[in-house]
Amino acid sequence: MCTQDAFFAGSQTSSATTEWTMSELIRHPNELEKAQAEVRKVYDGRGIVDESKLDELKYLKFVIRESLRLHPPSPMLLPRESIEKGQIYGYEIPPKTRILVNAWAIQRDANLWPEPEKFIPERFDNRSIDMRGNDFVYLPFGTGRRMCPGVDFGLASVELPIANLLFHFDWSLPGGIDHIDLDMAEVLGSVVKRKNGLTLVPTTHPCSSFK
Repeated sequence: MCTQDAFFAGSQTSSATTEWTMSELIRHPNELEKAQAEVRKVYDGRGIVDESKLDELKYLKFVIRESLRLHPPSPMLLPRESIEKGQIYGYEIPPKTRILVNAWAIQRDANLWPEPEKFIPERFDNRSIDMRGNDFVYLPFGTGRRMCPGVDFGLASVELPIANLLFHFDWSLPGGIDHIDLDMAEVLGSVVKRKNGLTLVPTTHPCSSFK
């Protein structure tokens, strides 16, 4: 049962991250074009996207990291409980106090992230950011012994689908909606998702094996 719960939670997180990443790319056409160009160059002539060259998709990895920064699946992480009395920045923490870590606020802190509200995948270029939260400024999967155990699975289950979406199709919003008008409202649950599902119009690209 625990394995099933973990798999279900991972699937929820991956689907939400995929949707948020595509949402951000649609809102930022230049970044979308750059990500598509990279995927199509790396997989040029193959007509299919598989795991064999995912490590070469550097810009796509930046895009997904930036999406996770702006839209962490669990913005308050999992609650902790203090074992003994302690003090943090002058605040007394009694034993058995429930503690929540606001990853959403940390990842949008202007002291840590220049222009934190903007979608800038390039901010991860030449910057060593630990996906496992050891530097405590980037916590999409939590940190410590009780961080999300499915980090590698989660990233792989996002990178490959998005790479396929970008390789095979060009994307637009329906009904002539302008990209800047895309609704980005969110709803809080076990995973933070879009309030309204993302609806896009695909157009098959000539390099695709889908005809």
